[in-house]
Amino acid sequence: MTEQAATEVAILGGGCFWCLEAVYLEVRGILRVESGYMGGHTPNPTYEQVCAGDTGHAEVVRLHFDPKLISYRDILEIFFTIHDPTTVNRQGNDVGEQYRSVIFFTSPEQEVTARKVMAEMAHVWDGPIVTQLLPAQAWHKAEDYHQDYFRQHPLQGYCAFVVAPKVAKFRKVFASRLKTPELR
Repeated sequence: MTEQAATEVAILGGGCFWCLEAVYLEVRGILRVESGYMGGHTPNPTYEQVCAGDTGHAEVVRLHFDPKLISYRDILEIFFTIHDPTTVNRQGNDVGEQYRSVIFFTSPEQEVTARKVMAEMAHVWDGPIVTQLLPAQAWHKAEDYHQDYFRQHPLQGYCAFVVAPKVAKFRKVFASRLKTPELR
């Protein structure tokens, strides 16, 4: 069986893509993580355009995963633990449509699973879940300097004060889901 046939894709937006990317790079069963943009109307958007808030795109991560090692449901449970799905167009101090909570499903099965997980998570959070659930759209990979950003810049201010705590929370809550050190 080819790698392509053995893998699936999940696309998630939950604030700055550096946060999601840093966490999912450590998840056992996640084979590749790419930061990018989805859900907007501007062709081939740049980071600067997306940050300006005029393109309609969300910062997202595209996860290639092995469903024999991690389920889509498990990926979503991690997603709803590491970001706040109750704030519209906002994650902490990151404000704007590009930071919205969104799941872009790639199959009818993913849509059904996402609806179930969202309904279950509604009982966990104090406020209503505002995560958008949309079919996957045109993917735009972010610029190269955004890929693997946290590993390359762990002491950069945003990484140290925003990304690192999310990674630490993931490691604590989902310790059994961590890749072994040699796979990181």
